[in-house]
Amino acid sequence: MITINGKSVALNKTLLSINKEGHGGTKISTVAPLTVIETSIYKAVVGAFIKQISRVSRVRAVALFGACFNATALGSTRVGPAVPQIDLELLNKVVWRIFGANSMVQVSNEVLCLGFVDGGSEPRTSIVIGGLVIEDNLLQVDLAASRLGFSSSLLFRQTTCSNFNFTSAA
Repeated sequence: MITINGKSVALNKTLLSINKEGHGGTKISTVAPLTVIETSIYKAVVGAFIKQISRVSRVRAVALFGACFNATALGSTRVGPAVPQIDLELLNKVVWRIFGANSMVQVSNEVLCLGFVDGGSEPRTSIVIGGLVIEDNLLQVDLAASRLGFSSSLLFRQTTCSNFNFTSAA
């Protein structure tokens, strides 16, 4: 499930499961810089995001991005631009909360765009979570147990991955 500011996004949930041909589902990619989403999910997410940020004027879209906004009209928080939070509900009702620093791309001083792109109507994977969303979140992959652990944004702790002290984190 995906929510924007706590409001559920209506989408075809079968696309979130991997079918017998191996298509669908969600994966994390350290190679993809942006999150790439199947067309129907992309349209639903972008539409819901735009609805939740209707107080901010939109500007002409910039290549790749479907939702761009007047950056000067957005406030700033410890976790990036003051935009709606996006929640990805994973297995067992675990929620990965995405804040402005991990959802918005600064195109210019005046323009911020939602950093998700349309992956087409028949991609192999429905959602590919890219580097922007992952940035400044610690991920722990346990292959033996098929588990993924993740922190909330390290920006809440006034740090980043580039200056995080991994020896004192335990």
